[in-house]
Amino acid sequence: MCLAKTDNFTSRYQKLAKSIQKKVDKQIKLLEKDFFYPSLRTKKLKSHSGWWEFRVDYHYRMIGEKNDDLIILHSVGPHDEVLRS
Repeated sequence: MCLAKTDNFTSRYQKLAKSIQKKVDKQIKLLEKDFFYPSLRTKKLKSHSGWWEFRVDYHYRMIGEKNDDLIILHSVGPHDEVLRS
């Protein structure tokens, strides 16, 4: 799978604590290998067709869309905050 990050994702990522950034990096590597890797707990968003939620840890999530073999990450951050964006 190919992966792209929006400017919004990059901006939000840079504001995260270094410890959370490391977790995000780890989860992105797993996402590139397997879209449904168990620790990602990948699930489809009801509010956006073609958009998905990926778990970073208990409190943090990433959201993105999947187009064939391309995943575009749009946002990362605390669960409730990310799902509102």
